Amino acid sequence: MVKGSIQQEELMILNIYGPNTGAPRYIRQVLNDLQKDLDSHTIIVGDFNTPLSILDRSTRQKINKDIQGLNSDLEQANLVDIYRTLHPKSTEYTFFSAPHHTYSKIDHIIGSKALLNKCKTTEIITNSLSDHSAIKLELRIQKMGNYKLLRVKVTCSIPMQKN
Repeated sequence: MVKGSIQQEELMILNIYGPNTGAPRYIRQVLNDLQKDLDSHTIIVGDFNTPLSILDRSTRQKINKDIQGLNSDLEQANLVDIYRTLHPKSTEYTFFSAPHHTYSKIDHIIGSKALLNKCKTTEIITNSLSDHSAIKLELRIQKMGNYKLLRVKVTCSIPMQKN
């Protein structure tokens, strides 16, 4: 977790890496443990190892109860999937599973609903050095009473390990 300010704008960035199995329950526990720290300046980034919506899988597989519970917890904490909010119909993905021949968006940038008006753009950036693509977020940060565009790039990407 990193807390600080950019041009007198408070910001907290939390990086999460969810385990390959049980990720929704793990992330729910992390959110519960950090509930008192989450506020309108919060951005959570990372490899959640779980899709959050039906559009986050190339197979359009239904969202299970654990993911529904995670989404409910995010909603109760006033947190949203920033990429999905800005791109509600997009079928871009951040991960390719070679064994299953499927694509999914399991890397996310989650933020408070209050931050949405500060989000200029977000996009998925293909990375040839990893099995994950990065997600970039650009924020508008207030500077001296006027909003100036300052590019704050938040990416979540885990390099593929070679054995």
